[in-house]
Amino acid sequence: MSRIPATGPFALLAREGSRDVEILTGEVVDVERLIDIPLHDATGAPREVLALVPYRQVRERGYAAQDDGMPLRCLLVTARDRGPIADVLTELPVSPVQLANSGFDISDSAYAEIVREVIDEEISRGEGANFVIRRDYTADVEGDARTAALTWFRALLEHERGAYWTFAIVTEDIVVVGASPEVHVSARDGLVTMNPISGTMRHPDGLLSAHSLTEFLSSDKETEELFMVVDEELKMMSAVCADGGRISGPQLKVMSRLTHTEYVLRGTSRLDPREILRETMFAPTVTGSPMQNACAVIARREHTPRGYYAGVAALFTPRADGVHDLDAPILIRAAYLRDGQLRVPVGATLVRHSDPCGEVAETHAKAAGVLGAIGAIPRIGVTARADAPQFADDPAINALLSARNERLAPFWLLEQQPRPGRRARTSAIIVDAEDRFTTMLAHQLRFLGLDVQIVPWDAISDDDVTVPDILIAGPGPGDPREESTRMMRLREIINIRERSGMPLLAVCLSHQILAASRGIDLVPLDAPNQGAQQSVDLFGVTSRVGYYNSFTARVPAAVSRWGDLEVAADESGDVHAMRGPRIASVQGHLESILSRDGIAVLQMLVTHALESSES
Repeated sequence: MSRIPATGPFALLAREGSRDVEILTGEVVDVERLIDIPLHDATGAPREVLALVPYRQVRERGYAAQDDGMPLRCLLVTARDRGPIADVLTELPVSPVQLANSGFDISDSAYAEIVREVIDEEISRGEGANFVIRRDYTADVEGDARTAALTWFRALLEHERGAYWTFAIVTEDIVVVGASPEVHVSARDGLVTMNPISGTMRHPDGLLSAHSLTEFLSSDKETEELFMVVDEELKMMSAVCADGGRISGPQLKVMSRLTHTEYVLRGTSRLDPREILRETMFAPTVTGSPMQNACAVIARREHTPRGYYAGVAALFTPRADGVHDLDAPILIRAAYLRDGQLRVPVGATLVRHSDPCGEVAETHAKAAGVLGAIGAIPRIGVTARADAPQFADDPAINALLSARNERLAPFWLLEQQPRPGRRARTSAIIVDAEDRFTTMLAHQLRFLGLDVQIVPWDAISDDDVTVPDILIAGPGPGDPREESTRMMRLREIINIRERSGMPLLAVCLSHQILAASRGIDLVPLDAPNQGAQQSVDLFGVTSRVGYYNSFTARVPAAVSRWGDLEVAADESGDVHAMRGPRIASVQGHLESILSRDGIAVLQMLVTHALESSES
């Protein structure tokens, strides 16, 4: 008797590490918000739910998204079965699905031009460090949608590898089939895990070589791309985990036509799993950073809504104690079928080093696993995949991977034990200027003993600006010289705080605004420092600090004082930090994983601002 249902909605899941296919059946309901996902039935009993979360749901966080009305669809699981993959394969159809009118909706040349525009008009203007812009492979599909889903699911099981979930989710009018390499977030018994994957090496024939892998792991562009998404996901971890999150890795993620690099982030949380999912919408690997502005750039640069691309498939499974575990892979490397129309969306992460032709090729490579499954391009055979060399135990490859961590902050790699002699009962407000680096900064300040609150720039009152023992004016995207509402309000906040005579620490964008208020010039950098690490002299101490800036405050060469401020500037006059009575500021992100000496410098600047006030 076949395990696969002949009618009604169902889902097939082959999860990483399992030799079985899980078969879920039930009824479908659509809800408005994540908190509305019905984890309990009418009697209050917990139940299992598989939710398809569309990209437009990011508007729950107040972020921009084109609205295509794609539903937040929930499969309320009433029955589950499982069977060995080999047995399930015998039940799946093998005849190819006929496609017509297939191809990318955006030509290679047009996509390359989009890459150039994003680098020149977004990254260089300080709008963010990286952005993921997608294009769609589309086709008309002949025949039954359920048969197509089962056919493609079979092909992915046979011809793809390295997937976190291989899945087919079939409802009356929406079908999703894919092989996602990446868990966005999971929560099991209080342990929250995120798995940022970035950096992409193409091997279209399915085979790897030590030479090509060495080149890939030695690439600054690919390395920095991974570091940036780890920073962005640590922002999310710091928002939902009391212990902020600890990173492990890096390691390789090998798939049929691509190899990626990845880290794993872990922390603890007792939040409702729906709230964890809400606070982590959506992965920077498919949006960019900082997240809020990345969503705005996507809304400007993409011509059509995303549908489910970059959302998640979220499985909520009740445990014996009634609490739900969460397992939520990102909806990428997937085919979407609706009303006879196929879409395979793919995107490339655009950074300051991006080569437009290389990013075009990356979209082709990312689509290839799914396109092979649907028969749009030739498939890679199982034999070729099985013969691919393994590098997990290669000392040279492991040395290249391990060397990446030599650049990173031990604070985020090691268990974070509180330091002795911490400052007690010191209140701090961090002004969030639309970059959630503030959550990481808050975690570090709490580690140093401060009582910290984060308040958005447009929610803090003039009176509140003067209340805390120390105010931290935070980082954010954009040109600090603009007369936008946000920039003008940040100037007001900094001026009010200065006039109050109370301690102030200004970071990145706010550092630039503080410098400008003192008459220091602000200039665009010739090349943006988005995701760069620099070794700089900060008041006689050489420190390695991570930078995410496209503008800088600049004084004449050899200037070390500016009014009552001591200035730490390099040979070109670029100001890396300032300090004076009750004031400290820094251009770099001390909270970033790229700031190897970040926690020590942060403690130095906070101590200066507070103690110069006390003296």
